[in-house]
Amino acid sequence: MEAIRRPLARSSLVALFFAVLIVGAFICTRYLDSSAALMDRSSPQNPILTTKTVHDFPSETTQNHQSTPKIIDIPLNCSLGNVSRTCPANYYPSKIFVEDQNLSSAPPPSCPDYFRWIYDDLWPWRETGITKEMVMSASRTANFRLVILDGKAYVQTYRKSFQSRDTFTLWGILQLLRRYPGKVPDLDLMFDCVDWPVIKKETFKGPKYPAPPPLFRYCGDDSSYDIVFPDWSFWGWPEINIKPWEALTEELKEGNKRSTWTDREPHAYWKGNPTVAPTRMDLLKCNVTDKQDWGARVFAQDWLKEQKEGYKQSDLASQCVHRYKIYIEGSAWSVSEKYILACDSVTLLVKPYYYDFFTRSLMPLQHYWPIKDDDKCRSIKHAVDWGNSHQQEAQVIGKQASSFILDELKMDYVYDYMFHLLSEYAKLLKYKPTVPKRAVELCSEAMACPSQGLEKKFMTDSLVKGPSVSNPCTMPPPYDPASLHSVIERKNSGIKQVETWEKEYWQKQNKQM
Repeated sequence: MEAIRRPLARSSLVALFFAVLIVGAFICTRYLDSSAALMDRSSPQNPILTTKTVHDFPSETTQNHQSTPKIIDIPLNCSLGNVSRTCPANYYPSKIFVEDQNLSSAPPPSCPDYFRWIYDDLWPWRETGITKEMVMSASRTANFRLVILDGKAYVQTYRKSFQSRDTFTLWGILQLLRRYPGKVPDLDLMFDCVDWPVIKKETFKGPKYPAPPPLFRYCGDDSSYDIVFPDWSFWGWPEINIKPWEALTEELKEGNKRSTWTDREPHAYWKGNPTVAPTRMDLLKCNVTDKQDWGARVFAQDWLKEQKEGYKQSDLASQCVHRYKIYIEGSAWSVSEKYILACDSVTLLVKPYYYDFFTRSLMPLQHYWPIKDDDKCRSIKHAVDWGNSHQQEAQVIGKQASSFILDELKMDYVYDYMFHLLSEYAKLLKYKPTVPKRAVELCSEAMACPSQGLEKKFMTDSLVKGPSVSNPCTMPPPYDPASLHSVIERKNSGIKQVETWEKEYWQKQNKQM
């Protein structure tokens, strides 16, 4: 038996040796193939995709069954030169790539409550849908027409906007396409970058107009049908050195830490351009004088002077040093509202006539203190005195406002609002969009590569690095009549409560005189 076992042992060792050689050769061959493929993908048309791990740790029950999703970083491809406005072909991941990607297994969060206004804004077309004739009739005041087909953007420009409004609005839409490639549906829309709404309800009613022209813009009012969309400043405002929202919110958070609410100046602060609206000129009367102190500190902003001095006095994160900050509209709504609300200060909100995409969910005595438009000074005086004598309650209002802005208006939700608004809008189209004859394809490279100065910096800083590893937030249901009535009643009730307190305050003040 011993003589038989030894030859068998030697033969087994020889077989094992050759098996190891074969497996090793196979592995080397696969490694060479992978290296060659990686080198080929590093060409301008196929960039190297840099990945980093998202720290989204699964539970113990699923940890061994699910791989961690990867964030894919895809830099701008400016290899064609800074002067080129050409979009590189097949550079960014396709819809198929995203569907094969290992998305996060965690369910997406519910969208903030202000998303529910999307249904309300699109209500006028719920029965008729949107025809091409309706879209084209909105071109009368539009700055540009945007068509999205198969995840690509095509733009026809009608007229240049004021400053870089159109540029950064389009840049934001391109970042949405980078964030959710292949998910934004085909659509065709008109966009007006001017402040005030123009699609008046009074004009478009009766059998002659079964539905109004659908027109996107930054704000609306109760007498118009304009569809509200996030404004350009979320991606930066280079003309006055306002940084993209994602970076600016971090600075605002740090600014809030520099002083507690009780250590701040016990006055109401406003700084801006008063010449754009009579209501702002009226606010100047509330400034402190030798004879009267309404509790307000109001400053006129000289943007030409600020530009020459490098915007040293207009840093938004350094302006959160007063217990109260005044928001007042300009020629229409103002982009300053989100910056004011983010300060931990009590926002004294002069009665607004316009709204943007998130402000309809702001509540008096929860997020702001309402101020009368026709009696500003006395209203501000009462608000400041009330807050200084009810400091705990005042701090809560300021903190709830900043939490709303910093948590529910972060860029993730701004993009998701854009996504859901455009998706719901696209469902209403009664025709298949096509590329207009005078339209040009637009991509991030065509905009950022040839840009210069702050425009280039802000585009680079706000660039979406790659596809999202999670799906958009889940849309809440539309308001039913009862819930919408409850929201309106709650808002009116808060305003009436402040008016009652204010009336009692001045009655007491007059008796003391």
